[in-house]
Amino acid sequence: MMHPADLPETISVFPLPGALLLPRSRLPLHVFEPRYLQMLDDALKTSGRLIGMVQPNTCQGDETKLHQIGCAGRVTQFSETEDGRYLITLTGISRFRVKTELESFTPYRRASVCWGGFDRDLGKVEVDDGFDRTRFLQLLERFFSSRQLSTDWETMKDADDELLVNSLSMMLEFDPEEKQALLEAPCLRTRRETLVTLIEFAMRGGSDEETLQ
Repeated sequence: MMHPADLPETISVFPLPGALLLPRSRLPLHVFEPRYLQMLDDALKTSGRLIGMVQPNTCQGDETKLHQIGCAGRVTQFSETEDGRYLITLTGISRFRVKTELESFTPYRRASVCWGGFDRDLGKVEVDDGFDRTRFLQLLERFFSSRQLSTDWETMKDADDELLVNSLSMMLEFDPEEKQALLEAPCLRTRRETLVTLIEFAMRGGSDEETLQ
């Protein structure tokens, strides 16, 4: 567990479309581009070992633009392959707001960030008091069936609220802007409602057949 005082004012940022990291969740990554190999080497030399995951803001029509809100992860696992690539795991620490992108001599991007407004990210695991798990799993089963996806349903039934909602938000294939909406959800309940909306929209295909309140 990190404290607000431990969080740096500047971090390296990894703009990877569609890759969503959420607080207290784990994101496996395969790092092979030279600039990001250097980013990882530099991060491992710091006490926090933090890397900021942020989505490119494609809505502005400029792929170099970044969304204002990202999530920082601590490198908690890594291994190096024989040809110099890294297999790493980032554990989500806290979301942040990009204040400004910094001019840097590094080949990767760095930003000045603000951590304010995301206090719950550094707190305890969230619980969704309005979560109707039975109806949610029924919808999810229809969605998985329509996409010919398989999963361990017993594990899903036993997972706590945050682990279930965040894991699905990270692993299901949504557009980058939809992933951003899941990231920016202020609390677990809002993220679950957003996730349900996205699943329903994907299943409807423009019709109004599926609705879960």
